Amino acid sequence: MIHRSLAVLSLLSLPLLIEPSAASAQISCGPRDHLVKLLAEQYKEDPVGIGLTQPGQVLEVFASQAGSWSMVMTMPDGKACLIAAGDNWEMVTKIKGNPI
Repeated sequence: MIHRSLAVLSLLSLPLLIEPSAASAQISCGPRDHLVKLLAEQYKEDPVGIGLTQPGQVLEVFASQAGSWSMVMTMPDGKACLIAAGDNWEMVTKIKGNPI
């Protein structure tokens, strides 16, 4: 997982302007379309989930059939940040009446 995260960060540094967050220098940010293209081309990751946060940010989870996943937060101004990435993604669905 660390190797994959480092690979994503190094790839992001080429096409995007890397802006470290105050919370963590590991977070990489740039235009959403560049980040989505990178995830699709390099890791074959597509969106599998999306949600809206209270301040109006969009949280997306991208995953591949191979099990890699990435979490992306997009700000209202269109800037997107890779906030987490890993392996062994598994889709879980709730069966009506049975909590997970």
